[in-house]
Amino acid sequence: MKEHGCLEPLGPVIFPESITTGFAPGMPPEEFYDLLNYIPGPETDKIGALARELKVHVVLPIYEKGKEKNVIMNSSILINDEGEIAGIYHKTHPFPTERLGGGGWTTPGKEAVVVDTKLGKIGMIICYDGDFPELSRVLAIQGAEIVTRPSALLRSFEIWDMTNKARAYDNHVYVVAVNSVGADAENNYYFGSSMIISP
Repeated sequence: MKEHGCLEPLGPVIFPESITTGFAPGMPPEEFYDLLNYIPGPETDKIGALARELKVHVVLPIYEKGKEKNVIMNSSILINDEGEIAGIYHKTHPFPTERLGGGGWTTPGKEAVVVDTKLGKIGMIICYDGDFPELSRVLAIQGAEIVTRPSALLRSFEIWDMTNKARAYDNHVYVVAVNSVGADAENNYYFGSSMIISP
């Protein structure tokens, strides 16, 4: 954005799931934990400064180092146009192979998050969360007008398309779904196909 001369206010800017590391870390959880940062941290500081400079809201999905040893959260951080962290959501439905108890590396979150912004009320989900209608319904009940869904989804375009449209239609919200493109550290290939779905 900055390098390409952002002349008009944009928003929100939404990155794909686990943008700084890729979805699958390709290493044991203990090693991965040691590489991560707490929030706030260097990633949120840098993106926050850019958000303030460019006057945009940013959804930054990264793995977050938990306060307890080896606790890793798959997080979506909403940074407002003043560069401040306005909300943090921890993925409540990790994909089965991602979940620490299933041989993965993440600990599930426990709360639905809706943030009141200048753009409207934004609810956050992450990837596999979108397969479960109840979470998006809770966000809508809490007043969400926009639901952001940063993802690293590789199952199929049909599942991606169907679940994004269903969550928007079911709840009368906009769904902004951003999917990764290319390979990660474990050679999973992501097909992109980001989309904005109207209510």
